[in-house]
Amino acid sequence: MSERLVPVGGIVATHGLLGWLRVNPFNPETTVLAAGRQLIIEKDGRRTAQQLESSKRNKRQILIKLKGVDNIDDAQKWVGCTLLVDAEALGALAPGEYYLHEVVGLEVYDLRGERIGVITRVWSTPAGELYVVQGATTEHLIPAVKEIIEKVDFVASRVIINPPEGLLNL
Repeated sequence: MSERLVPVGGIVATHGLLGWLRVNPFNPETTVLAAGRQLIIEKDGRRTAQQLESSKRNKRQILIKLKGVDNIDDAQKWVGCTLLVDAEALGALAPGEYYLHEVVGLEVYDLRGERIGVITRVWSTPAGELYVVQGATTEHLIPAVKEIIEKVDFVASRVIINPPEGLLNL
């Protein structure tokens, strides 16, 4: 396992009485939460390795069963945790593509070169992903769509956006 861990979802609730957990995946199309996968589970800065025994889709969530977690009481302690996997499990991307977690920490500028803020997290919503950008005095929600995101420059650690009128005033 490499030293680069990537967050892939958050455990939001238990499911049933037999130790199943509900996960909100950060990428709704993810395939990395498959049976047999080694996961790192993080809560309050502490990490624990766990084996994924089984998983299945349930609407927009993924239900997972961890090895050795066989009842609701055992499952409850994992609620609120973040699931991480080795970056190598995500596979290669085509040129110009990137994983959403990679934009966290990048600075955001508009086309005029005016600094908007820094991306602090990415929210996955039914309508798509939103970049949460912390400005000097306010937080902005920027839809991660090609009509707004002009350029993602990892070398310069910045994202250039073309916000529609009024977006930054919401």
